[in-house]
Amino acid sequence: MSLDLHAAAPADGGRAARPAHRRRGTSFTRLDLKYSPYLYILPFFVIFAVFSAYPIAYTVWIALTDRSPLNATISFVGLDNFVELITDDPQFWNAVVNTFGMFLLSTVPQLLMALLLANALNRKLRAQTFFRMAIAMPIITSTAVVALIFSMIYAKDFGLVNWALDAVGMGPIDWRANRFASWFAISTMVDWRWVGYNALIYLAAMQSISKDMYEAAALDGASRRRQFWSITVPQLRPTIIFTLIISTIGGLQLFTEPLLFTSGAGGLSGGSEGQFQTITMYLLDVMNQRFRWGYAGAVALVLFVLIALMSTVNYLLARRISSDK
Repeated sequence: MSLDLHAAAPADGGRAARPAHRRRGTSFTRLDLKYSPYLYILPFFVIFAVFSAYPIAYTVWIALTDRSPLNATISFVGLDNFVELITDDPQFWNAVVNTFGMFLLSTVPQLLMALLLANALNRKLRAQTFFRMAIAMPIITSTAVVALIFSMIYAKDFGLVNWALDAVGMGPIDWRANRFASWFAISTMVDWRWVGYNALIYLAAMQSISKDMYEAAALDGASRRRQFWSITVPQLRPTIIFTLIISTIGGLQLFTEPLLFTSGAGGLSGGSEGQFQTITMYLLDVMNQRFRWGYAGAVALVLFVLIALMSTVNYLLARRISSDK
């Protein structure tokens, strides 16, 4: 019986199958490397398109019309809503003045107090962890509860602040009727809520500053105050710019605090004469009370432009500071 060597040898097709399998695996790997990154970032673009791009595009479209639930038809009016808003709407400009006034009264003291508070908590203290956790409590407190408490504190007849003013011989202040008084009251409410948040950001940034810089300054005879202004503040410039941008965006969108500060009905009016009505309150007033949805879209776009301009100014300021370093 003879052994058939040709039959035992593998066929040419068997040898060719392995390279074909490898080629299929290689091409699949190439496709995976080429397209899988796009699949990974696709959810972000889908969410952005649904919740950001589409609302902005719809707002632009509706701002160019006279859209209203009271009208069955929609007419294209072009830039008429913007022209009326900018040239013939004193209530809107009153809301702009109120918004920027409360923004300045709240943001500047807020960031200064947060910076000083973070510097104090950055030192060795007893119960250091307790104090660091305590400053975060206002962040998790309900805004409605905060507004209710501050409304009682600034009440005209039985408020704590007016009681203190009366104790030192000063007359009571109607905090809701006076424009600047209402700005001050609402600003303190905003400051109490967000000072701790910014202080935690500053504290985290201070932890990354090298201790050798402070030791070298101390050997040179620099006091703690001098170290704060010459070492801490310059090292925190990027963080300060970040908090300034975030505070700017939040300040120009101020809504809940002044709305809940209103006593009685008509909260969106911001007082009897609109003395603390903000842009966002005016936007909802136009949309829900006057049912001018197209005009409200114009208000929303102007607010968007104001926020973008302020953010651009902050960005240029941040770049200028970074280039000077």
